[in-house]
Amino acid sequence: MKNLIVLIFVSSAFAQTPAPGSVTQQSWSLITEALGDKNPDTRVQAVQSMGLIGAHEPYIKALEGMLDDKDVEVRLATVTSLVDLKNKGTVAALKKALNEDIPEVSFAAAKALWVLKDPDGQDALISVLSGETKASSGFITKQKREALRMLHTPRPLMMFAIKAGAGFAPVPGLGAGISSLQGILSDPSMSGRAATALLLSSEKDPRVLAALIDALQDKETSVRAAACHALALRNDRKLEKELIPLLDDKKASVRLRAAAGCLRLESLPVPVKRAVAPKAAAKADAKK
Repeated sequence: MKNLIVLIFVSSAFAQTPAPGSVTQQSWSLITEALGDKNPDTRVQAVQSMGLIGAHEPYIKALEGMLDDKDVEVRLATVTSLVDLKNKGTVAALKKALNEDIPEVSFAAAKALWVLKDPDGQDALISVLSGETKASSGFITKQKREALRMLHTPRPLMMFAIKAGAGFAPVPGLGAGISSLQGILSDPSMSGRAATALLLSSEKDPRVLAALIDALQDKETSVRAAACHALALRNDRKLEKELIPLLDDKKASVRLRAAAGCLRLESLPVPVKRAVAPKAAAKADAKK
């Protein structure tokens, strides 16, 4: 039943997409297909990547629908991405997650609502603090917990993610990509070069930008994923052309971040070249 609800959310969202053939349509198609994939790891990657897109429809509705996914890790990643969008419109969906049977999910929803300054979030956290509500599933054995694949992000990685996300200039309506960043950092196969790409991604030095673009062709998956993430957060429409080839990458973690990056950059206003006033143009010609 939950899978059916998710498919309905995704289908209704997909119906609002642009005409076939556009980069936007191709990008969104990749993500919607991943949201309905049988492999929960693929669905997690899709949900994490959506934190990069921004608070726009049909993306928010599709993301909210993933709160009904049967996999706990997918639901946890969904909550993180919804917080990442910092959109008041997601409060109703997060309040629904407060009633989750799995304490980890309801606790994540409580923290999310608290971040969004909703009083229900604070009330839920106070309940946890006072011992009335459990923040973790103590009754689940270690073996069952591993079977459910509970997502756990160590505090150092969480702090790094927050600091790294804060390094980018905020753009109204766009997410900071914290969920995507967490996904990259929690990958056990992540290399030191991928971490370096994330660490330097907001630097203005042109050498960094050149290195990030080169990293899109790296043989290591985590490096390519980190490069897609970093380039998306630069909020430069001109970089979309660098991400488009990665829509065909064999690895979901890469192509989904490239797709989310394209959707994010597509949503940015097209820079308008200011016309040079006649007098200013005449003065410029005179100087020549």
